[in-house]
Amino acid sequence: MQGVRVYEIPDCKMVSSGVGMFGQEKFENFAAWFSALPRGIFPKDFLFWDDGSYSCSDNSGGPGLHWLYLYEPGMDVPQDYRVIDFKGGLYAVATDVDQKTDMDALNAQVDQFLSENGLERDPSRPELGNVITPPLAQKAMGYEQMDYYSPIHVK
Repeated sequence: MQGVRVYEIPDCKMVSSGVGMFGQEKFENFAAWFSALPRGIFPKDFLFWDDGSYSCSDNSGGPGLHWLYLYEPGMDVPQDYRVIDFKGGLYAVATDVDQKTDMDALNAQVDQFLSENGLERDPSRPELGNVITPPLAQKAMGYEQMDYYSPIHVK
């Protein structure tokens, strides 16, 4: 069984939290805003470490976490947040337990999958993550699962 899948995120628009950290009001308000929106089949939020090196970066306050939420036309976006262009592409996606992932082991698994399938990492785009566990399942399991998105392209 393969533990890595390939997913494509198209070029799209995302609502940006800007750079922040958990516990900061603007960042927490962003989470509250999108969490109040209707849930779909898949989560629409993506979190990444923003060091300012990506086209979707906004690290005016220095490096930190950057949260994105898929923008849909007609969406009521609070004035504290911007709608930005997001450069999509292919991603290798692996799932593990949120906040308990052995990132070295996960990255080794992804790298092996990539080498076996004619793919390689694309450092021009950020690595993304999102929690995929619905609240009812999290309550039953006692933990959340997270998808880790590694940007890739064909060799």
